[in-house]
Amino acid sequence: MKTRNIIFFLIGLFAMTSCDDMFEPAKENTKQLEVMVQQTEYVHGLLIYAYNRLPYIRTCQTDVATDDAVTNVEGDTYKKMALGTWTSDNNPMTQWDACKDGIQYANLFLKYVNDVNWAQSAKSKQQMFIDRLRGEALGLRAIFYYHLLQAHGGYADDKNLYGVPLLTEPEDGSSNYNQPRASFADCVKQIFADCDSAALLLPDQYKDIDDVENITKNKKKYVDLGVQLSGYNLVFGNMAKNLVSGKVVQAIKAQTALLAISPAYSSQSGVSTEDAAKICAEVLKGVEFDMKGNIWYKDETGLSSSTSYMPEILWRADWEKAEASQESDNFPPSQNGQGKINPTQNLVDAFPMANGYPITDSRSGFDKKDPYTGRDPRLAQDIVYDGSVFKGAIIITGTYGAADNKDNINNSGSAHTLTGYYLKKLLREDAGPSAKSASPAQQPHIFPRIRYTELFLAYAEAANEAWGPKGDKAGLGLSAYDVIKLIRERGGIGTNENGEYVGDPYLDECANDKNGTKMRDLIRNERRIELCFENKRFWDIRRWQLPINESAMGVQVEKIDANLDPVPGNLEYKSVVVEPRQFESYQYFGPIPNSEVLQWSALKQNIGW
Repeated sequence: MKTRNIIFFLIGLFAMTSCDDMFEPAKENTKQLEVMVQQTEYVHGLLIYAYNRLPYIRTCQTDVATDDAVTNVEGDTYKKMALGTWTSDNNPMTQWDACKDGIQYANLFLKYVNDVNWAQSAKSKQQMFIDRLRGEALGLRAIFYYHLLQAHGGYADDKNLYGVPLLTEPEDGSSNYNQPRASFADCVKQIFADCDSAALLLPDQYKDIDDVENITKNKKKYVDLGVQLSGYNLVFGNMAKNLVSGKVVQAIKAQTALLAISPAYSSQSGVSTEDAAKICAEVLKGVEFDMKGNIWYKDETGLSSSTSYMPEILWRADWEKAEASQESDNFPPSQNGQGKINPTQNLVDAFPMANGYPITDSRSGFDKKDPYTGRDPRLAQDIVYDGSVFKGAIIITGTYGAADNKDNINNSGSAHTLTGYYLKKLLREDAGPSAKSASPAQQPHIFPRIRYTELFLAYAEAANEAWGPKGDKAGLGLSAYDVIKLIRERGGIGTNENGEYVGDPYLDECANDKNGTKMRDLIRNERRIELCFENKRFWDIRRWQLPINESAMGVQVEKIDANLDPVPGNLEYKSVVVEPRQFESYQYFGPIPNSEVLQWSALKQNIGW
């Protein structure tokens, strides 16, 4: 839907549709509608529509357009994109229409929120509803602008760095739609301003309190208006979980700051590395690093119900006991899955040895004839490789398996690995189909939007650039070195068989590197490992200006002597090119939709498109 038509669409819809049909509560948590008087539903519906435009992807999709994964699905949009079909009018990564629509809905809501009777009697309740709803709308607008900036920010032919048109008022029939793109720096300022304004109105987290003395924000204002405990908990309590909160908007500000100091944007973003590090630190204050945070997707306690708390997850979408389609899509074929997402050898090579050294380092002890022994334990947690045990069965991806082996890299069927690897991260082995039954077993799933590990890594990246590996001028009590040590130790790096930490000499070496490149590379590699298959890699490659044409590689495992058992020493691991990537240098920055550029003369296109 074109943004300029939203207001006319709503007018017609209000006239034709009943409240119940139009604003049925979405899964994201819109229970507050049930306690509002009927006339508020139309205005609150604008906010619901904004929530429904949130740009978060629930499954691993975009990684197949990077050096981390490929897919065996012929015709997959992202696969075709990586093979050369990416154009300004064929852009799977676009955020233009959905996010601009979301901004229009948020702006419309902000225009009317103060005029609605949200609470029929209590003045304190009315003010609290206005504050929370305004905070949500401002936070949503910041989210939409962040994703627009990430997907469409770039340099035009005048060599200036642009973002997108900035709109803070709703458009209507009399508006001038031929708006120029604001500078990247001005877009960042607007996101920061919206986040700061929203943070003043919203609690850090929504939770019931047992005494009005425990109100953390705007207490005097609410007390002066006669706030009651029940009223406060109605507005800011457990019922509002999963709505935009104070911590969420702090996280969006941190993500924006990190984008701004990245090599692709730093020269014209107006944000310093010191400022970015302090912004990233702010959201982490009071947060305890979760030593089980890397396996959140199989935390049965945290997944047990829709109200369960997971310390690793800052913000998530809905909880559901679904049909486990992600498992059906990605389990190996021998387990009745489709094996759609195939990790690459490129990603496998990024995992160090358990002693912390990269496999390219002579001190690592890496053996190319036995490449999976002694590796970083996260490799076995995230990826199914030849000889892995998965759902109680040994998965053979090599060519030496039985003739009817469905998991073989050379299998003629469509559902098999192209790289010699299958996805394991994000999947519940106790869900989905099995070798004995194609009927999926149902298990709870959640879909994180923002994890704290991402924010710790953002802080480490910014702090390292600002103050070096061991500097901490943000008052967090952690340096970049400290964060990476926590992450690697949690993953099993530098620990003995008893789980005791015995040291990480490679991390120490990186921290002492005088020119800083080793620590920077290590932080980036840890981010790659920790956030793999979470739709981050595509954007990281581009903001870091890393090579974008690195071919996606795989491995073909063969017996050396056909008469001997397939054991280390009798297996050969051959590197194979699976997909040559076909990106052009100008594609570090995504395009403005071609149809928009043709329609509006004030819109400058990014170079090359």
